[in-house]
Amino acid sequence: MSTILTITNLTKTYGKLTAVNNLSFTINKGNVYGILGPNGSGKSTTLGIALNVVNKTSGEFKWFNGNLSTHEALKKIGAIIERPNFYPYMTAYKNLKLVCKIKDIPEQKIDEKLELVGLLERKHSKFKTFSLGMKQRLAIASALLNDPEILILDEPTNGLDPQGIHQIRSLIKDIASKGTTILLASHLLDEVEKVCSHVVVLRKGEKLYEGPVDQMITSNGFFELKSDNNAELIKFLNDHKNITSVKENDQIITAFLDQPMSASAFNQDCFNAGIRLSHLVLRKESLEEQFLQLTVQLN
Repeated sequence: MSTILTITNLTKTYGKLTAVNNLSFTINKGNVYGILGPNGSGKSTTLGIALNVVNKTSGEFKWFNGNLSTHEALKKIGAIIERPNFYPYMTAYKNLKLVCKIKDIPEQKIDEKLELVGLLERKHSKFKTFSLGMKQRLAIASALLNDPEILILDEPTNGLDPQGIHQIRSLIKDIASKGTTILLASHLLDEVEKVCSHVVVLRKGEKLYEGPVDQMITSNGFFELKSDNNAELIKFLNDHKNITSVKENDQIITAFLDQPMSASAFNQDCFNAGIRLSHLVLRKESLEEQFLQLTVQLN
């Protein structure tokens, strides 16, 4: 698998404040990566260093296996790390035409990128008439004009209404499906869970986890259960070899697994013990639950 970005032992300090602390991770081609963490965790600083707009204190980063200088690598990167900034009285098309001129990019791609972000019909509308979501989509079109190998987005849905959030997330998935690698910074667990295939979790500039979203922690999930005799069911669960803990809330019993087990196999165990279940659902923990567990474990 081709490596796009490698960050090794990266550190950034501002006086006594350490914004990024000995951070290492790798971005490979063809995935959607999320850098997840609360405000102040070092997400934007890390992206700024990789994009050569923030000076590192120590460590290193390499684009495309170090085969290109940072200046040459940036020509293969599209990035939005600030609010969309276009001329308000110019049309969408003319704003992108100016971007092409500044970046020495052919103008033929403008209509194609406007269509991709759903703004082709508004190409002759002035930027000041756009909603915040439309402005963000125009910024994404601008970042895609050079057909980058990787698109970098810093908090892409910040400040958007639910419809705008849905449009941006759908657009990110669409861009990724066409082969562009995406790296986005977000403080929203929900966003990373719905959009990203891989995640780097940061807290106070340090990495807590790096890897696939669905493997963020080792979790075998849990059963949600009900029976006509919950007291008998709880006793059975406490003696079951695959159940680590049990809790009850509003007559729903939650039984956590210490190893994988199918619902049908568990139902058979209950039947053999003379317990009839009226409700049985096998669930996996959400990314939020996993993130909270991960944070607790590493405190």
